[in-house]
Amino acid sequence: MAIDPSVFRLVNVADTCSVWNVLSSAKLHAAAKEAHCEFCITSFVRYESLHKPRKEAPTAAETELMRRLVQEQGRGGFVAHSCDIGDLQAIKLLESRKRLGKGELSSIAFAMKIGQAVITDDQKARKLAQDSGHPHIQTTPHLFSWLIFKGRLGDSDKGTVIAQHKAMNRPLEPHFETAYEMALQCRLNAPP
Repeated sequence: MAIDPSVFRLVNVADTCSVWNVLSSAKLHAAAKEAHCEFCITSFVRYESLHKPRKEAPTAAETELMRRLVQEQGRGGFVAHSCDIGDLQAIKLLESRKRLGKGELSSIAFAMKIGQAVITDDQKARKLAQDSGHPHIQTTPHLFSWLIFKGRLGDSDKGTVIAQHKAMNRPLEPHFETAYEMALQCRLNAPP
């Protein structure tokens, strides 16, 4: 999916992976908040993130990300929204089309319902959202690229964001590198 670093929708319904990817870097998350980005989640995503039983004990990085989510929710961020019957019917319809978790499905359905962007770093979820006709699909690397383009993150912040992200065992380093290059190219091509 091609991104435009000059454009990013500020209100986002986040799936579980994107919650972890946004929170993985304190620098990225702080810059997003300063740029007035808002992230909300569904109750399914909150369950997957904080309460769903795991086969193995959470790693130190996972425990830290859960702590950050709880802390951010205590500050009013990542507000969890319940799904109503219509949302659940949309989820059931979406579920029949792709093998995705309830978190991704509920995020797509809720974003479509409220007409806001879904932020997901899962390729299958992005494809399903696109195939379902949802026009506002974003990723964490797109957020990073936009923050670089807008000057909310400087060139010297790239290494910090990537290092913080990697320290939480998150997988987006190559995508952040590509997004950074796209932001620089977009900035170079932007009219004065």
